[in-house]
Amino acid sequence: MSRPFIEFVQCQALPWQRGLYGGARTGTEVRMLSLDEDSGASSVMIRYPPGWRRPEQEQLSAAEELLVLRGWLEIGGTRYGPFSYANLPAGYPRTMAAAPGGALALSFFSAEPAPAAARSALDVPEPVKVDGFDGPWTGNFHPQFPPGAGRKWLKRDPVTGEETWLLGTMPLRNGRRAEKHPVVEEMFLISGALVGPLGTMYPGCYFWRPPEEWHGPFGTLTGNIELFRTIGGPLSTEYRDEDAEFRWDPAYRPILPPDLSGAAERYPDCLAGFAALGPDVFEAG
Repeated sequence: MSRPFIEFVQCQALPWQRGLYGGARTGTEVRMLSLDEDSGASSVMIRYPPGWRRPEQEQLSAAEELLVLRGWLEIGGTRYGPFSYANLPAGYPRTMAAAPGGALALSFFSAEPAPAAARSALDVPEPVKVDGFDGPWTGNFHPQFPPGAGRKWLKRDPVTGEETWLLGTMPLRNGRRAEKHPVVEEMFLISGALVGPLGTMYPGCYFWRPPEEWHGPFGTLTGNIELFRTIGGPLSTEYRDEDAEFRWDPAYRPILPPDLSGAAERYPDCLAGFAALGPDVFEAG
């Protein structure tokens, strides 16, 4: 696995690119959040313009998890609205897709999303759809996890143990201990703000954190909603024994690969655009 350590970048500081690498999804615009140069796996934001339509069948060599942030997507006769999640297996034959009014979505590919050889739907598991508005919030993740948060499960893979979930937290909440995990932890901040030692994250913030990296503690004045994923197994947490200092006004000190170093310089411009944009917050910068 060769993805770089990213903690953290505002997606608004990243450029839009034409089309999806691998040759799929023509007519869309894409922000590359992170890419594994070896496997071709990636995390991307995809903007589907109003009227976008793909009438032909699509089969990809990669599995795709997606979460709709805005608008509606239709894939093979199934509609996905805001906070709808889909887990589409590699090779699954997806019939007509469309975004009549346009849509904005996060997609996570297990490999380069290149066209795959045609296979029967009988040979591939059925896609999974989860509506983020449905189902209960669960809690009690860990005895040392600060109270005031809930989780909605989107995926718990029975083979790999990898997990995807939405995390919602209450306002005026913060922790006091740093933590680490034995697996990759990936996050996209959907709403609210999150304060940590490396700066304040705002909607559109993204990080890819390798295993065994100490991080935190974190806090939020506003409350927030975050999308989390693990790679390499389920999430488990080890906390430091001692409390750490927590500040509500940290400077932005990101950990970024060289090709994203310019995004740190655009961080103030991203923040300046948030107040006026409202629902278009992911377009700022």
